[in-house]
Amino acid sequence: MSASLFEIDELKVQVGGKPIVKGLSLRVDAGEVHAIMGPNGSGKSTLANALMGHPRYTVGGGAVRFQGESILDLSPDERARKGLFLAFQYPTDVPGVSMINFLRRAVSARRGDEIPVREFRRQLRAELDGLQMDESFVRRYVNDGFSGGEKKRAEILQLGLLHPTMAIMDETDSGLDIDALRVVAEGINRFRSEANGILLITHYQRLLNYVRPDVVHVLVDGRIVKSGDFSLAEQLEAEGYDPILQEIGNGAVPVLSA
Repeated sequence: MSASLFEIDELKVQVGGKPIVKGLSLRVDAGEVHAIMGPNGSGKSTLANALMGHPRYTVGGGAVRFQGESILDLSPDERARKGLFLAFQYPTDVPGVSMINFLRRAVSARRGDEIPVREFRRQLRAELDGLQMDESFVRRYVNDGFSGGEKKRAEILQLGLLHPTMAIMDETDSGLDIDALRVVAEGINRFRSEANGILLITHYQRLLNYVRPDVVHVLVDGRIVKSGDFSLAEQLEAEGYDPILQEIGNGAVPVLSA
């Protein structure tokens, strides 16, 4: 059997010596969208940051392979250059660095050579139009003074320009009103293709109504406890997490590692 685009095998992650992710496994094939849902404190953002190589998160075991290659020994920028992308739940402000300079440098780094100005501007204009954003937006400093919705649109702008092979979206829907949510979801769907994969991390079904996942996973206490199709997200929206938590407590739901 050929390797999946993105593979996580029995991953364990600690923060400050405390185990948070406790042996998590999943596979994302090219063309697939997987959603991870779970209550607060279940380890969703820890997983996202560890996959991107954030130094605060210590991997204590397991493996992560991207296009068949182990990436745990790679730095965050090396992972990004290979085509791994993380949209942050709380994007960082970078005063003094304009969006347009940041984006052009990021695109050039991803390409491995300097992107010509004319080509960059053409791509930038197309992405801005798709996100219903004016070009004055990219003259501002990165996330500095941005609203929550603007920060999330800036993340999707990066997604569209960088053309990663595997995108991890950490609660991209948080803080968005319905109009901004629709625009962001359209950006994700424009990126979606048979050549790439997406891992959507979210609390709620509302983003998944626009970006329909192939597989939904439920993460509880650092482990995937249940996986299914979109109907699982609908069940969680209708019933909440309590029934699954009760089933786990009663031993009725086996803790799944994949």
